[in-house]
Amino acid sequence: MRRIIIGTAGHVDHGKTTLVKAITGVNTDRWAEEQKRGLTIDLGFAPFTLPSGNRAAIIDVPGHERFIKNMLAGVSSIDVVILVVAADEGVMPQTREHLDIIDILQIKHGVVAVTKRDLVDEELLELVQEEIREHLAGTTLADAPLVPVSALTGEGIQELLVTVESVVAEAAKSEPSKLLRMPIDRVFQIAGHGTVVTGTLLGGTLSLKDEVEILPAGVRAKIRQIQVHDEPVESVTAGHRVALNLAGVEKSELKRGDVILEPGVIEPTQMIDAKVTVLASSTKELAHRERIRVHIGTSEVLARLRTLEAEQIESGSSGYCQLIFEEPVVAARGDLFVIRSYSPAHTIGGGKVLNSNPLRWKRNSPKTAEILRREEAGDPTDLLRLAFEGAPRDLFTRELLRKKTLLDPGVIRTELRTLLRQEEIIDIENNQVFLFAKGEQELWSEAKELLAAFHEQFPLRKGYSKEELRSRLTPSWESRHFNNLLTIWVERGELAVYDKEVGLPGKGLQLDPKEAALAEQIGAEFLAGGFMPPNLPDVAAQFKLTDQKLQEILNYLVLRGVLVKVAENLYFHATNLAEAKAVAKTLVQEEGGFEAAVFRDRTNSSRKYAIALLEYFDGIKWTKRVGDKRVAGAAMREENGN
Repeated sequence: MRRIIIGTAGHVDHGKTTLVKAITGVNTDRWAEEQKRGLTIDLGFAPFTLPSGNRAAIIDVPGHERFIKNMLAGVSSIDVVILVVAADEGVMPQTREHLDIIDILQIKHGVVAVTKRDLVDEELLELVQEEIREHLAGTTLADAPLVPVSALTGEGIQELLVTVESVVAEAAKSEPSKLLRMPIDRVFQIAGHGTVVTGTLLGGTLSLKDEVEILPAGVRAKIRQIQVHDEPVESVTAGHRVALNLAGVEKSELKRGDVILEPGVIEPTQMIDAKVTVLASSTKELAHRERIRVHIGTSEVLARLRTLEAEQIESGSSGYCQLIFEEPVVAARGDLFVIRSYSPAHTIGGGKVLNSNPLRWKRNSPKTAEILRREEAGDPTDLLRLAFEGAPRDLFTRELLRKKTLLDPGVIRTELRTLLRQEEIIDIENNQVFLFAKGEQELWSEAKELLAAFHEQFPLRKGYSKEELRSRLTPSWESRHFNNLLTIWVERGELAVYDKEVGLPGKGLQLDPKEAALAEQIGAEFLAGGFMPPNLPDVAAQFKLTDQKLQEILNYLVLRGVLVKVAENLYFHATNLAEAKAVAKTLVQEEGGFEAAVFRDRTNSSRKYAIALLEYFDGIKWTKRVGDKRVAGAAMREENGN
């Protein structure tokens, strides 16, 4: 059976702390002021043994209305509640408020301890129990057993323990979250040991020497020591009250409300999507832009309520909202929270976190309402789908999807397979990086439009620069991911790739009849030039072309294999270049090697062109320079079979 945390609740002076002492032998009023005043001010903690021998822990909370903040920090992490109602007073104001809080936090397992049994007769006891039943009706504790007890005489204590154990066994059937989280409710320092924090481990496992992240404090620490029920342990699982001795962090850096987490999984947020409910007993509604107190986990944070469906939420009603916090909080989908009025502070209602990393939604929008309904439904596949929809042109890794959804890694793995099978997402890199299919369609539509416009403007160019296209479409993407997307488009037959350029299939290198005739004439000029091709300015002047237009035609002739670019602004006709290669090969065969002057004389060219050709041949490994001579390069030797 997994560990369960039990908490108390109830009006001040109804005997919560006395009852805890009768059950555990521990006085949870640990502060001198509490003992002096006989009033619980802060949280108290006590381990004890159930009749079966199972160990458990009780969190004792203050009952006075002035200390509701501390009470909320305690009950936020409990599984089972012991609601304490004094038999001689019955249901009182804080009984009702605590019961409202229990209902808001959906604590479904509980026992009502009717204390001070020794102070009333049977008739009054029966009336009090009837009153309690009336107040429990319609709440999560509607069916909770009532057990009359007297901490003074011991009457009913054993029956209460047996009843608590049966309720604990029922609560233990639920599975704890696998997400590592421990809200901190106490921070203190022990001489010679350093910083110690306590809290209830809500999910995951903690072990010695683990590195943890503490948010929103924004610090990391290592676990030096773990204690459960004052006993050192090497590891601890969800459901335990835990004390952690932390290394690498000072007491002054932490406070109640901070949360121990697995590093890098959750980020603090200042806005959440939520379903908010106003208590039917509340005397006021919640209005748009109202400033409120939000108790979530062990923290209290001020926030503004942004209603999304109406101008206000009436008593007894619910509505979708966004909460805009005045400082960062740690929240996860499914977390429950309590809302209290700003001033004077009293409980108004509460809600459930639907998304801890949302966009700012448009108010009074059917689309917004639909998104929040899907968030509330919480279907894992749809939660992933929502993450992709929120940023359709962004790339998502498994790690990023976990941050967005806080789903278990195994669940994410399974649901990604579903989305891939349904072709709703695209695998961009090795089943590790994914793109929303609708986002890919948007990108292709935009790319196609850019490329079509490019081909229209520059019909003689083969394509658009890959890097320029990436910077226009997906500036935040790494080049390798963008190249993978281009490959997908190529495989579909939608795109043609030319080294560092891309274009639409069948486009580019397109000439009208007049341009085709012009290109043929220019090619003929270079052929006639032999080993001393014409200068480009002369060609431009001869055919009355701009430098840009001439360059486009030269690029076209190069891509068609008519010309070869030997050096910057120097082109040879492919036929002439082949003859020059043959001359170089003949000279090597005849003499084993040759100097540039010999090659110049044999080709009847100038030194300028001879040197340019030989350097080009060196570059393509047709020749190799050794001292002042050229010998056969690797390409020539391979052609000769050597």
